[in-house]
Amino acid sequence: MKLAIGSDEKSHLTQSVIEALKERGHDLLLIGPLDDDNLSWPQVARAVAEAVVGGKAEEGILFCWTGTGVSIAASKVPGIRASLCADAETARGARLWNDANVLCLSLRRLSEAITEEIIESWFSTAYEPNPEDDACMAQIKEIELEYSRESK
Repeated sequence: MKLAIGSDEKSHLTQSVIEALKERGHDLLLIGPLDDDNLSWPQVARAVAEAVVGGKAEEGILFCWTGTGVSIAASKVPGIRASLCADAETARGARLWNDANVLCLSLRRLSEAITEEIIESWFSTAYEPNPEDDACMAQIKEIELEYSRESK
């Protein structure tokens, strides 16, 4: 799978995730300091989100100190459902019920072991269409459409 991976800094955690994803056979598009570009966290989040909605990547993974900033910034791009996950169960729920397409992680809070559990859960869980969650996803799309019409 082609993944866009971005962070506002390189760290031991980002490098371990990159190596683990490569070992799983993923093709990676590195963004920001991970590719030696000096970008702020909003710029990194936008670039990853645009890569996903633009088809350059199927999904994205973002890092920042808390993970909150990149999740907010990425979710501003229509079609992105970025999810800040601090544990494997949250990652599973984000995929299963919210059809999340960008995983956001905290550089401050997560160990390698917890991050590996989150990534395992993320990639082993897929959205399961059902009337209740499909209706919620349609409501999210309508919110995006409504605000995009208002901004014109």
